Amino acid sequence: MKKVMLVFGTRPEAIKMAPLSHAFKAEDGLETLVCVTAQHREMLDQVLSIFDLIPDIDLNLMIDNQDLFNLTASIITKMRDVLATHKPDIVLVHGDTTTTMATSIACFYAGISVGHVEAGLRTHNIKAPFPEEFNRRVASIVTKIHFAPTTLSRQNLINENIDVSKIFITGNTVIDSLHWVLNKIELNPSEISRLKKILDDVLPFNWLNTRYVLITGHRRENLGAGFIDICEAISILAKKHEDVHFIYPVHLNPKVQEPVNNILSTLKNVHLIPPLDYDPFVYLLKNSYLVLTDSGGIQEEAPSLGKPVLVMRDVTERPEALKAGTVKLVGANKSMIISSVNELLTDHNSYRIMSEAYNPYGDGKACIRIVKNIKDLLHVS
Repeated sequence: MKKVMLVFGTRPEAIKMAPLSHAFKAEDGLETLVCVTAQHREMLDQVLSIFDLIPDIDLNLMIDNQDLFNLTASIITKMRDVLATHKPDIVLVHGDTTTTMATSIACFYAGISVGHVEAGLRTHNIKAPFPEEFNRRVASIVTKIHFAPTTLSRQNLINENIDVSKIFITGNTVIDSLHWVLNKIELNPSEISRLKKILDDVLPFNWLNTRYVLITGHRRENLGAGFIDICEAISILAKKHEDVHFIYPVHLNPKVQEPVNNILSTLKNVHLIPPLDYDPFVYLLKNSYLVLTDSGGIQEEAPSLGKPVLVMRDVTERPEALKAGTVKLVGANKSMIISSVNELLTDHNSYRIMSEAYNPYGDGKACIRIVKNIKDLLHVS
């Protein structure tokens, strides 16, 4: 029997790989192993619980004050042992994390094929985002089969001389995950009640019947002056739009916590809450008015729910959304953030155009396509 191993280590990876893990484990003709590096421990575990996924192998690599040097080395050496023990026919990695890059290197050294899920995203600036753009490019070099979410990501790979026969457009598995969680919520009244209780406990206003901006921000490149400008922009907006609330699940990084709390904690319509598990976050996203973020996956998720997204980054590896009109780049630029949020809060036509734009990231069937392509590659009927 052919053996497939899925390897991931962070919360965003887990969200996007969990439905794929279940899809593979449901196949009778394959042996499927899930290996987590746990480069993010607590946040990873939350997602595993939500998706009812128990890893077969847990490397538990997260340590305090870990940097990219020791994390990369740890993953490569631990994966060396995992690959030698289990001898998978192919290893699937995801996206742009250190886990993805280091696992790809380990597979290359071991002579094991790599399948890259969410392949071909590019900013064409190796330092932005850092180190994600580098991680993606390294993975692409050693990958045997590339699962590109869009035609543009496919073209990026072709432009890098990747054999076109090894590239398959699948859509993004994050849409599969979003549908999975929303179905779980909407088909279960007790689940809706549970999530409402979680959010009611941290939000002291009628959030289900009030316009609110959902904010996420944690990118390394925005730390320092960038975060100060972002927070000052949010402060100005909150004072200008007193009838609108601003909800910010604040990342645990002290370099994020400090400016956010210093600048925003006293504003009555700004709500700084702890990081949320994926399911309450999705429920909050579903009921939001618009999204202000420097994150990656939310650029794909929010448009599926008709939510305009303002991206606080100078470049994005997801330009399809820019072209489609579902997102707009505003950088960590105070005046751009203010003017763009103002426009969406006050101009109904501008809001309608963004909220009704076509989402280019797929139909929620990416996992089905990936499983089929892997079975074809491995000659599994």
